Amino acid sequence: MQERKYKFGTKAIHAGVEPDPATGAIMTPIYQTSTYVQEKVGQHKGYGYSRTLNPTRHALEKAIAELENAKYGACFGSGVAAIDALLKMLNPGDEVITTDDLYGGSYRIFTGVYAKYGIKFHFVSMNDLKNLSQTINKNTKLIWIETPTNPMMNIIDIEAVAKIAKKANIMLGVDNTFATPYLQSPMDLGADLVMHSATKYLGGHSDVVMGALVMNDQSIADEIYRIQNSSGGITGPMDSFLVLRGLKTLHLRMQRHCENGEKIARFLKGHPKVDKVYWPGFEDHPSHAIAKQQMRGFGGMISFSVKGNDLKEAHSIMERFKVFSLAESLGGVESLTCHPATMTHAAIPAKERQKVGIVDSLIRLSVGVEDAEDLINDLKQALV
Repeated sequence: MQERKYKFGTKAIHAGVEPDPATGAIMTPIYQTSTYVQEKVGQHKGYGYSRTLNPTRHALEKAIAELENAKYGACFGSGVAAIDALLKMLNPGDEVITTDDLYGGSYRIFTGVYAKYGIKFHFVSMNDLKNLSQTINKNTKLIWIETPTNPMMNIIDIEAVAKIAKKANIMLGVDNTFATPYLQSPMDLGADLVMHSATKYLGGHSDVVMGALVMNDQSIADEIYRIQNSSGGITGPMDSFLVLRGLKTLHLRMQRHCENGEKIARFLKGHPKVDKVYWPGFEDHPSHAIAKQQMRGFGGMISFSVKGNDLKEAHSIMERFKVFSLAESLGGVESLTCHPATMTHAAIPAKERQKVGIVDSLIRLSVGVEDAEDLINDLKQALV
């Protein structure tokens, strides 16, 4: 498919895939092979070894890139592996500026792995971009943002950050996992790279672990492909097939996630036991105007806190759920709940968590595609 020729739903189904040349199979085959027979030394059909390139993974990489309006894509064994590949572009002495509200796994790889190799990380609030501008220095090589953020659902103005980054000749990376390319297009807003935990909405069925990077600049792509091949943190053909299949219903699933998410958010906001609800679709959300401008919907991720900020009560509520499942992860067809302070964000020190609002009573919901009435009834019986 030619880039941007079709609307999103058509692209989701057809992007990156062609009928199998050997059989005409309409679905991309699972090329479960490690190597490929060469016609002569150094002469092959584009595939020499599956760490370097595999036809199933290649189709997926092209598909995700096309959905993100990008030219190049690379898939990895997990979202963290994708971030790992990006960080390997940096050198000792380089500095990274990121938000103070981000996924615990990102915080862990930043501080627990790469900080000891001489890379310095700054965690700043990007609700006010003066904080970003004031932190930039001659050593800043990467700005890394999530929007919406995990789990506080803060919205960062991608276009505004991109202008700051470009003026200072700094690479901008955006974690687009929560929004997906259906709701948000960071490349069109000026990002240099976009990352996905494809484990989540892109796969959509909680049956695969995978990460992806997409980019437009060939020099960045060449370096990412070099790192991908050299370090070997790739995803396999079976997982690639599963995410290819998931992409074909991404637009349908995201429509339902958004519809259910709004109903759940509005129910929670009116519940007497609930203190705060974090969802960018509310008009009184601090960044609602930015969300409305750069997103095509507000998604199915919601966080809320319970009055009294009692840890045991938060745990009890989650244990009473019957439809929502208590589990790590998000973005599957089934609704999930988790406790950020003790689960997804446990790697972040308590003082830092609480500073950004990750209190003991905070509960995160990944609203699935079930019937909204059943989800609301489940919340009613859990919030007794």
